[in-house]
Amino acid sequence: MQLYNSLYHKKEEFIPNEPGKVSMYTCGPTVYHYAHIGNLRSYIMEDVLEKYLRYTGLSVRRVMNITDVGHLTSDGDTGEDKMLKGAQREHKTVMQIAAFYTDAFFDDCRKLNIKRPDVVEPATHCIDSYIQIISTLLEKGYAYLAGGNVYFDTSKLEEYYVFNKHNAEDLEVGVREGVEADENKRNKTDFVLWFTKSKFEDQELKWDSPWGIGYPGWHIECTGISIKHLGEKLDLHCGGIDNAFPHHTNEIAQSEAYLGHKWCNYWFHVMHLNTNSGKMSKSSGEFLTVSLLESKGYNPLAYRFFCLQSHYRRTLVFSYDALDNASAAYTRLLSRIAALDFDDTSAFDAQGAQDLRTGFTAALDNDLNTSLAITALYDVLKSSVNDRTKIQLLQEFDTVLSLDLIESAKKCKQVSQTTNADAEEDDAEILALIAARTQAKKSKNFAEADRIRDELKARGILLTDTPQGVQWRRM
Repeated sequence: MQLYNSLYHKKEEFIPNEPGKVSMYTCGPTVYHYAHIGNLRSYIMEDVLEKYLRYTGLSVRRVMNITDVGHLTSDGDTGEDKMLKGAQREHKTVMQIAAFYTDAFFDDCRKLNIKRPDVVEPATHCIDSYIQIISTLLEKGYAYLAGGNVYFDTSKLEEYYVFNKHNAEDLEVGVREGVEADENKRNKTDFVLWFTKSKFEDQELKWDSPWGIGYPGWHIECTGISIKHLGEKLDLHCGGIDNAFPHHTNEIAQSEAYLGHKWCNYWFHVMHLNTNSGKMSKSSGEFLTVSLLESKGYNPLAYRFFCLQSHYRRTLVFSYDALDNASAAYTRLLSRIAALDFDDTSAFDAQGAQDLRTGFTAALDNDLNTSLAITALYDVLKSSVNDRTKIQLLQEFDTVLSLDLIESAKKCKQVSQTTNADAEEDDAEILALIAARTQAKKSKNFAEADRIRDELKARGILLTDTPQGVQWRRM
């Protein structure tokens, strides 16, 4: 498999440290709020990667952290702790907030068919590991005490900006918020390993340490959790592109300084999901969540299909029109599968299946090209192999794509298609409203167009704008 390695800015053959086994680490959510669908795009693509590695016969051990302490609102070690901010917003304890939004995150994952990692470790469970690593970094001279906090000294490294040495723009891509100066730092790129009470008097979660009562910085948790569960050599580290700097940059710095050797061989970064107004975030525009999409009548798997239609290294622009198109394409795909004969008793066509399988694996072997993998589904449907072979192949490919193809197609097959006079009369009224909405959009009366769409939705009618015109279906 050829996989783009962000560390070297090129595609490379993926070769695990230990033949047949893959150690995989995923940066998990900071559980102070719901995950927006931009966050979840990364987890969908990482899920496909994990499942494809398993599909090829590799044994994968995947670990994910849950950030429930130490992640500040600024990447420059300034601002509020996001967990404390969430607790104050909802008048709950930090642990109550963490428990609620951890459950909410995995509920979204379930709806999107994202597999739960083999190990899920909250940051607050590994304080002793962080203290041990930080102590070693101090002993080695890679860290220093200042203003009551422990900082990593980036001047001790031969190279710090590991992800942008070939592309200076990577640094700008990764920066999420303004970085303020910290007078305790010797160098502007130094980062906090451990905060003491000198930082925040009102911090709810605090632990004893050799440097005073306090709590860990955000970056140290991933080093500690990864080494604890996956050892000193990591095959594959995943995350959104916004984590490349400073989070993953700092992970590499502290991990390799601590271990004394190269830590992770391959870095997999998923590009942003943007809206027409720019990068999606919790603080700008409509807060787009899986639950919001459901409330508007969308199947969460239509959003997964939408993500799979684009390459993970391309910025993807979200709009409801684009999601409507993906939803319609997903529905048509299910309808085509539903038309197959599920009772076909023909012999499985092994040669025909292998030829079709080659197209699927070639797509994913080429830097996880999920768009071409989707095309491979249609190649199966268009092929001359019998229906039994088609169904088995689609089921096999869906162990990676996880679109519930066969189960959902069978449900489509069971839906009654009966029509009566009342339904025809109702259809005529629906078509009249759709025509009125189309005219309102042409007149740029978008408020009226939205009102008609909402009225139809309240009646159980979902509209999909396509290049061929408006399509509708009953929810």
